[in-house]
Amino acid sequence: MSDAAKIVGEVRNSFGKGAARKFRAAGRTPAVIYGHGTEARHITLPAHEIALVLRHKNALLDLTIDGKTEQVLVKSASKDPVTQIIEHIDLVTLVKGERVHVEVPVHVIGESMGGTIVEVEHKTLKIEADATAIPEFVEIHVTKENGAGTHITAADVKLPAGAKLDFAADELIATVVATKAGHAEELAEANS
Repeated sequence: MSDAAKIVGEVRNSFGKGAARKFRAAGRTPAVIYGHGTEARHITLPAHEIALVLRHKNALLDLTIDGKTEQVLVKSASKDPVTQIIEHIDLVTLVKGERVHVEVPVHVIGESMGGTIVEVEHKTLKIEADATAIPEFVEIHVTKENGAGTHITAADVKLPAGAKLDFAADELIATVVATKAGHAEELAEANS
């Protein structure tokens, strides 16, 4: 994620389930800011705006509270399992130049040989990156030359500049495997 979302928060002084329900009914989501040895700060955020931002993993925010702006990273968000309304958010304050360890989704780019599919072993990968330059995803590339049995390891993952994988280079990320139809075609070719 290259740009931080700009959000205006408000300090909150009332706590507990009742207060949280009132905030959510008023269109505000309760949140807490932690980090760097400072005391936890309790705030509320505009519910609709923060819901849009949270569609992105590892959301970075330029958070303005009482006229002061700081950068924070969304650490976690809890949702109601039925209504999917965001009930609470934990934020971590960032220091300029700080590197963070986060998980990012894996995207498969390209197609493997006919009669095969790519089985992804890790849907997300843990990386270390500059807090202001967290990628939305990392890519693994496959081509029609990738036949059954091809292994894609951590060393094959395309990372943006400055990011490092928190995996060993030989860690298996994905495998190209033959489908049942692919096996049937191989058998038919072998028998003819």
